[in-house]
Amino acid sequence: MTKVSIIGASGYTGGELLRILSRHPKVEIIIATSREYKGKPVHYAHPNLRGISKLKRLKYSETNIDKIASESDVVFLAVPHGVSLKYVPKLLEVGLKIIDLSADFRLKDPEEYKRWYGIEHPYPDLLKKSVYGLPELHREEIRNTTLIGNPGCNSTAGILSLIPLVKHKVIDLDHIAIDVKVGSSEAGAKPSKGSHHPERENVMRPYSAEGHRHVAEIEQELSIIAGRKLKVAFTPHAVSSIRGALASAHTWLIKEVDEISLLRIYTLTYAKEPFVRVVYGAPLKYPDPKYVIGSNFADIGFALDKRVGRVVSFAAIDNLVKGASGQAVQCFNIMMGFEETLGLDIPPLRPA
Repeated sequence: MTKVSIIGASGYTGGELLRILSRHPKVEIIIATSREYKGKPVHYAHPNLRGISKLKRLKYSETNIDKIASESDVVFLAVPHGVSLKYVPKLLEVGLKIIDLSADFRLKDPEEYKRWYGIEHPYPDLLKKSVYGLPELHREEIRNTTLIGNPGCNSTAGILSLIPLVKHKVIDLDHIAIDVKVGSSEAGAKPSKGSHHPERENVMRPYSAEGHRHVAEIEQELSIIAGRKLKVAFTPHAVSSIRGALASAHTWLIKEVDEISLLRIYTLTYAKEPFVRVVYGAPLKYPDPKYVIGSNFADIGFALDKRVGRVVSFAAIDNLVKGASGQAVQCFNIMMGFEETLGLDIPPLRPA
């Protein structure tokens, strides 16, 4: 059994890691940390996990890096941005494998990290070493690394929506605009003025309209595919759903293509991806986050607006699963040489 520790296991992404890994046949969760719930069973923070056999004896502890380092094989970090910087170097030094769900090791360029997060990255060498944890783009690198920077939910949806069009060079790469609608769980378990339920319910509110931090990841990954530097316009919107993210990427064609040709591009791109489903035709013409909730699936689709030569490309994900913890476990499986779908073969909930 692979011995796993989760640092920061009381938030939403930590809870999803516990939920998913509790049914993973090759994992033993040995440590779950939380200052607030120290000494208490994990279901104190996550009532949905009460009675789960693999978690019954697991209690929260403080973050003791020496204990984690001596007892673990793999460490998941589900902590706020900036916190992983304190832990990752020492954990790597003792030979552990790390999957970081924060943004601390997603970007390759230290200058980009400084630009978007406002601080000098103290370990630029580790930025070069880390692998961006999107299996659809970096499966082989994930297989051979010890440090994964797990993607953000908005960036996961944005990138997956655009890979087929950028890869097959059918759009104007200088004019890409992405709109993402995302549920309140993206803001985390601690309420703020914007995420507190009475303030959040019934909203359709743009935020970071001039450029959300996740755009840095989108530009980084799409530029690799394109073979040149791309800039992308990106605006997220807070909506009143709890889970789910829907990316709508607006692009303009530079080649004459019809719907069937576009469908072929999408299906060829994702034919071998276990968690990507191309949505086209009945019963749903376009992806909807409602039908991926609770799962690691990403539903991808498109609309061809012939009148103006525009393609709108869609990606629907559960922001806490494919957008966070499920994707982290998918990377874990690849990193450890396990079947990629292990512990993740969970159908979406319906109705949700």
